[in-house]
Amino acid sequence: MRNNIVFIISLIIVLAVVVLGAVSPGTLGQLATSIHDSILAYFGWIYLLAAFLFLIFSLVIAFSRFGNIKLGGDREKPHYSYFGWFSMLFAAGMGIGLIFWSVAEPLSHYHSPPEHIEALTGQAASFSMLYSFLHWGLHPWAIYIVISLCIAYFSFRRGMPPLISSCFYPLLGEGIYGKWGYLIDIFAVLATIFGIVTSLGLGALQINSGLSHLYGIPESTITTFLIIAIATVLFMISSMTGLDKGIQVLSKANMLIASILMLMLLVLGPTVHIFSVFSSTLGEYMNRILEISLQARPFEGKAWTRSWTLFYWAWWISWSPFVGVFVARISRGRTIREFILGALLVPTLLTFFWFSVFGGTALNVQIHQGIEIAGAAVDNPSLALFAMLDYLPLGGLMALMAIILLSVFFITSADSATFVLGMMTSRGSMYPSTLKKATWGITQSAVAMVLLSSGGLAALQEMTIAAALPFTFIMLMLCYSLYMALKEEV
Repeated sequence: MRNNIVFIISLIIVLAVVVLGAVSPGTLGQLATSIHDSILAYFGWIYLLAAFLFLIFSLVIAFSRFGNIKLGGDREKPHYSYFGWFSMLFAAGMGIGLIFWSVAEPLSHYHSPPEHIEALTGQAASFSMLYSFLHWGLHPWAIYIVISLCIAYFSFRRGMPPLISSCFYPLLGEGIYGKWGYLIDIFAVLATIFGIVTSLGLGALQINSGLSHLYGIPESTITTFLIIAIATVLFMISSMTGLDKGIQVLSKANMLIASILMLMLLVLGPTVHIFSVFSSTLGEYMNRILEISLQARPFEGKAWTRSWTLFYWAWWISWSPFVGVFVARISRGRTIREFILGALLVPTLLTFFWFSVFGGTALNVQIHQGIEIAGAAVDNPSLALFAMLDYLPLGGLMALMAIILLSVFFITSADSATFVLGMMTSRGSMYPSTLKKATWGITQSAVAMVLLSSGGLAALQEMTIAAALPFTFIMLMLCYSLYMALKEEV
């Protein structure tokens, strides 16, 4: 019983949400909206400040005297090649969201920017790419790094269970094995659940839109639920095969399909325009990163910032326990400096180029070809990618590849989350039982269905922001705890 306290309490809380959503979807939707609005009204600034602090903390640790410490024994070698490592990093860290928002977000910002920027102008286009880079760049990976670095250090260097609670040993001592440790791990599980179901919901919505666009399959809640059910069976099968066989193979397949799709769009789309968008936006991002990182827009554009930037920071924070545990698991044997710089820079640059290819092409279709697709992206973000591909050579083939990529990302993300949730609720066991993995696999799919029926995309976003707030404070304390441990070792 003692070893299952985190599992039982977390499961009860999540099932209560499922039951409430099944019995009274409207009540759950209203409750989520009320909590969401209160958090943004009083604590929104905390997300901005925390995300920036996590980035500064990661860079300081990387270039400090602690950078040469290994995440493991002093002579231990990395367990995965760079290609395998980067593939799993990319698939776990971004995945479905990258496909969903790479076209929809730039077009949405272009069509509906903050009120101080005139919509449908060159200024709005530059703004749309700059903030897409901000939302998907260094800050998300810094958030992931804080968690994964802490877990990898205390687990592989200090020999403690790979749990969030273990990282508080310098502050709580043996208290991590009692009620405070249980509470921390329960918060981590809840944040993970609501973070992952947001991505699963986005993926199911976009797969549904793609199938409807290509083959006329009805775009409905029932179809979306059927997609989730089929994907659940597939990722459960993958989960049972283990990390090395299942997740690594799927992650490499993701990278291959994503690379081919991106190269096709780069060649068949406005190539010169794409490179121009990439270089100019990267320069502006590097030049203005301090300003835009902390911009809460209290006088104008506050509603826009809440809808976009604060949602993203909350989403990344709620994802961080899942990504952190998983990334720590695959990063054993690397030095702290190698780990931070590799996980911070390589996925970020890949993401920037991906957004330049997809978002830059979409803006080119809208602005230079005069084809209206921005309005469609605002009305139905899940359809934006397919609306853009309609106007490109081999668009049908690329749309089919995008659906396949979404499906594989769906399976990979859910597969990884099932493993991590099982581990987090098994006192850090690297071999969680099949029963626990199956329980969490079914539960996360059920939560995704319930939230979609309670309010669609908005409900997913609102629950993410609510789940992330308590974990933000946990992460801030984690930074101090890790610093104390590293200082002690050196």
